Amino acid sequence: MSNQTSQLQSITVNGHEITYDIQGDAAGPAILLLSGWCQDYRLFNDIVEPLAKKHKVIRMNWRGHTHPERPVADFGVKEQADDVIEVLDALGIEQVVPVSTSHGGWANIEISDRFGTRRVPRTIVIDWIMNEAGEDFIKDLRESQKPESWKAGRQHLFDFWIGASDNRSVIDHIEKEMASFGFDMWARSCRVIENAYEVWGSPLKRMAALKEKRPIIHVYSQAPVAGYEEIQENFMKKNQWFGYRVINGKTHFPTLESPEQTVKVISEFVSDIS
Repeated sequence: MSNQTSQLQSITVNGHEITYDIQGDAAGPAILLLSGWCQDYRLFNDIVEPLAKKHKVIRMNWRGHTHPERPVADFGVKEQADDVIEVLDALGIEQVVPVSTSHGGWANIEISDRFGTRRVPRTIVIDWIMNEAGEDFIKDLRESQKPESWKAGRQHLFDFWIGASDNRSVIDHIEKEMASFGFDMWARSCRVIENAYEVWGSPLKRMAALKEKRPIIHVYSQAPVAGYEEIQENFMKKNQWFGYRVINGKTHFPTLESPEQTVKVISEFVSDIS
């Protein structure tokens, strides 16, 4: 973790330190930026200030993610949602639009479900694999849970996420930030993600199970399978509250690779709340 950690605020909820920062003070729903597993608030360095010109923006780290070298007791999606809700309540945040990346989406939808549409009127998920998990992905998840093969499994994921890109922000994020997390958190994250696909089938099915529907958009650059847009189009025809935005880019990380486009999509979607 960089020296920027000292700029974060800290609060203890559910027996764990949660770190966060808040920028901007606009009225209206706050924007809550949530990373995926084995990432932190730095994933949003390039979008937080532009967003804060028009919105109150909160970046929050998951439990155990501020100090990757310190092991924590086991936890999963439920606990992630518990922590976020406790912090938002403590901060007096009445309405919020959660913006999650990758498999932070499972906790995002859990938070949205529990809060309901009054407190979460809209939701944004960024680069979350919408289809059912393929064999290769499950294999990498399982390899990443074994002490003898976790680094190889993780490297397969890294290679796919970077793709053909030479974007320095993306490469540094993977090689310096994500790689700072050790076996404990990587194994946990891959087990939790594998279990989520087993329980729900896919993120689309998880979102369809929301007790109260609200506008949700999926923002992404990298299609994981052929026919990815068609999968989402077919879902959208049956679920008109869902939409997607494809941002120009080659990687799994639009907030780093295409920050201006990402900011534009998020800001317009949040500003459209009546």
